[in-house]
Amino acid sequence: MKLYYAPGACSLASRISLHEAGFESEFEKVDLKTKTTERGQDYSAINPKGYVPALVLDDGTPVTENVAILDLIAGREPELGPKGSPGRTGLIELLSYLSSEVHVAFKPFWHTEDPAERASAGEAVAKRLGFLESRMVGPYLLGQNFTVADAYLFVMLRWAKGFGLPLSPRLETYFDEIAKRAPVRQALAEEGLS
Repeated sequence: MKLYYAPGACSLASRISLHEAGFESEFEKVDLKTKTTERGQDYSAINPKGYVPALVLDDGTPVTENVAILDLIAGREPELGPKGSPGRTGLIELLSYLSSEVHVAFKPFWHTEDPAERASAGEAVAKRLGFLESRMVGPYLLGQNFTVADAYLFVMLRWAKGFGLPLSPRLETYFDEIAKRAPVRQALAEEGLS
């Protein structure tokens, strides 16, 4: 498998999950402005959507969208999926919320310097993170085991910290514990992130 990524982007969740699963993978950085890969390929030929992540399977099949990639990884490595009820449906629900609500709420931080818009975005992020925190049923989002959803939330919390948004004590502890995981440290180091 080969993951196309941009350092610190949401593709970091896919990289973390691939490492957590122990899947042998290649990684190629994408310049999102020029739409070229570090090896000089036209990234639009790999993923016409133009953004990361994209995972090319061993048979050449491309998979795009973080939710699809994370679900694929959890499907191939059951330890990274949910245990018990509601199972996969609960995982898809959580991944969809992370993608469509939490991830999207950060958009103004990349596209505007307007203090009012950024303040409004900060409130939206805080509200959505608060909802996720209220739904946590153990040390991780879905209970006692780390799942691909935790990798995705970790990336979102990393963004929040990077933009100076406060986290609750519980989410700070959650973030710190995930940051200690060897696959997470490996993924961060590979992307040149601290």
